[in-house]
Amino acid sequence: MLLKFTKMHGAGNDFVVLDGVHQHLHLTPEQLRLLADRHFGVGCDQILLVEKAQNPDVDFRYRIFNADGGEVEQCGNGARCFVRYVHDHKLTSKREILVETQSGVISPRLTDDGRVTVNMGSPIIDPARIPFVSDNDDPVQTLDVAGTIIEISAVSMGNPHAVQLVADVETAPVDTQGPLIERHTRFPKRVNAGFMQIVDRSHIKLRVFERGAGETLSCGTGACAAVVAGIRRGLLDETVHVATHGGTLTISWAGGQTPVLMTGPAISVFEGEIIL
Repeated sequence: MLLKFTKMHGAGNDFVVLDGVHQHLHLTPEQLRLLADRHFGVGCDQILLVEKAQNPDVDFRYRIFNADGGEVEQCGNGARCFVRYVHDHKLTSKREILVETQSGVISPRLTDDGRVTVNMGSPIIDPARIPFVSDNDDPVQTLDVAGTIIEISAVSMGNPHAVQLVADVETAPVDTQGPLIERHTRFPKRVNAGFMQIVDRSHIKLRVFERGAGETLSCGTGACAAVVAGIRRGLLDETVHVATHGGTLTISWAGGQTPVLMTGPAISVFEGEIIL
């Protein structure tokens, strides 16, 4: 099977993007893992599949597969690459599109400066919907991680996140704590583990250990979740610049049920073909 693809990245979070509009694709988990493999395949954090919309009121359907071959609900950096892809490949002439995902409809928009802004919808803090095992939605929750008690904020941006404050992201226990938090029993569908350092009220540094992918250079939904967590705790302003190892994202949230807006880059790296 000869498969055409586009390699893209959003602030270093990299993707293999596939056109499922002009071809009918049903890739197995093994094939997805091969695509994502950095030694034997193309190499990426996630695989993005562009499909025709099932809902007549939206433009496209967006599916996301992690490097381990599992399908997930949402990917913020991928959403920005998605709108860049469909625009560059002449699948639409619109600069703002409506896209259906497993977790709902999002609306990414190309801005005049070449970046992309995505309306990520309202954050979810209800434990049952995250899902997170808790009897309350307090902004600070305690979590026992292999005998160490940490404080986290549980937020879903279409996918679940556990965000904790750290003094320095460079020395944070991302590699050791990240996998334990990801598979913690209080997160029935696993979770993305975020490590946030607050620089000031409008700047943070962030590292994220993503479920099914490990630590990535950037995580768009993780940046949204971190800012929501910081605002709910009274530590951050409405608009925050989030520095990741792959680049900077700008996140805005006015609180309550208002949507979270994420702005950042979306870059095409190269086109290619691979035999699966």
